[in-house]
Amino acid sequence: LNLPQFVQLMETFVGEDISLPTLKRLNAFIKEEYKQTEEENMEQLEKVHHVSHLAQRKLLLEALFEKWDSNASGFLDLEEVDAVLSTFKEGMEKEALRKAKKHLCSRYPELSRAGKLSPKAFQLFLELIASEFVGDKDEAVDNLVEFLTESMERSHMESLQSLTRRKWLHDIQQAAETSGASMDPVYKAVFKALLQDAEAHGDNKKISAYIALLEENRLSPERGQALLHYVACTTDDAPYVLNQILYRDMKGVSFEAVEGGKPIHVPTVQLHGNIHFWNYDRPVEERKGSFLVLPLHDARWRVFGILGLDTLRDQCEKTIFLTHEISFYQGVAHAFSKAYHHIFTLEKVLRMAVTALDWLYSRAPSICTVTVYLVEPGKDKTWDYALCKMITTDNTGQKDIHSSPVLLLRKENLLRDYLFKCIDSSEVIHTRVCGEHHIAVPLRDLSGQTLGIFDISVGQHQKLPPHEHKDLQKMLKMAQAACSEILKISAEETEPSYVLEAEHVAKLRHGEILFHRFMLQDLRECV
Repeated sequence: LNLPQFVQLMETFVGEDISLPTLKRLNAFIKEEYKQTEEENMEQLEKVHHVSHLAQRKLLLEALFEKWDSNASGFLDLEEVDAVLSTFKEGMEKEALRKAKKHLCSRYPELSRAGKLSPKAFQLFLELIASEFVGDKDEAVDNLVEFLTESMERSHMESLQSLTRRKWLHDIQQAAETSGASMDPVYKAVFKALLQDAEAHGDNKKISAYIALLEENRLSPERGQALLHYVACTTDDAPYVLNQILYRDMKGVSFEAVEGGKPIHVPTVQLHGNIHFWNYDRPVEERKGSFLVLPLHDARWRVFGILGLDTLRDQCEKTIFLTHEISFYQGVAHAFSKAYHHIFTLEKVLRMAVTALDWLYSRAPSICTVTVYLVEPGKDKTWDYALCKMITTDNTGQKDIHSSPVLLLRKENLLRDYLFKCIDSSEVIHTRVCGEHHIAVPLRDLSGQTLGIFDISVGQHQKLPPHEHKDLQKMLKMAQAACSEILKISAEETEPSYVLEAEHVAKLRHGEILFHRFMLQDLRECV
């Protein structure tokens, strides 16, 4: 038990009406009776030391990755890292390196095709190499880290540029985590990062940028199975680009980038002959500049869209994109991909919650209201998280899904402190607020931390009728199971396993169907 869980356990045990003398006697009793053996004490100390060591190593490896990834692209070139490591101990460990690389490629099959190391894959690579060495594995990892750190020297200017760029990439991720499951703040953060970098590190280029997502072509199937839908762009380009559709049979190199999975840079668009220009108002003689298309990859390295940039608005002669700029733009594409899939996952969780509430309300009429919250990191450093009200239902089951979610901070909502206690302990909280009985139930992520909360009010009732309580417990159990499955698929910890035929084509509705799938599987086990 951590501290909040212990406090919650004791509060539940003593109840609300315990007298102070009784509480003091209980406190004295626990202090007297709770004893830890020497063996348990040593085991706990070893566990704390191990966790601390792993955390320290993780920080070292992250710092090493960032030092090597000087342009903040989000990836390292596998062959470049391999070439440097092959000189470790004057090349005496090449066999260990070869075996580790083979194991790594079997763990991450996309590496053979893309040749790019993510931070997680980079850490695993070093650990696999160390496991092939004779002797202490932790010492071997430390030696590898020291060797790679000394192998990469960077100037103060490069370090400063890298630090600035990482701050902009962090802003994209933070926008996703504090957006109330909305993409708009993410789009704004992406374009802000691109424009700021063009100004600060791109010789003050004037750029246009746009994001197009790959979608099934149901509008004109004869023009290809897929299309690119332009969902966001820089402000000045909105009248020409926003919501446009690019088909395979149209001019352009974007589908070439999608199919090849690699960036395409056209330094001089006026000489290329196969560029699609959305702005028809721009005279032909002014259609000059550079064009860059970056494929957007998911965690399994499948392309789901493109990030495009051009300098057609810039009237300067030399507006070519340089290598360090392209690397950073790849980092932006990677950051956008993580942000996009984070929000896509939250949307699936919320759709699943709506389905769960629909199921519950037809079986538990004694429930007055249910409010669904998502937990978000706090923007104020004093408070490490906030609650975002996403769904509200009344006693008829009528739902209000908030398009502009309401944010709750602990310091401003003392009467809802039970919700924050639910987050702290990740346990169910029972309490009375303004005469109404509330049950706060956490929806946990894969690490056991609270991702969201069902705040269930049963009004004046102390508890639900037995059959309704049973259905509530079943709904919460299936909702947690469906949530965990959604998160596992999102984290690439498991391949999607489809049980129902509808799951094959569900995509965003997969969360809704997952709830019913787990309910049906539970019913089958009971029969």
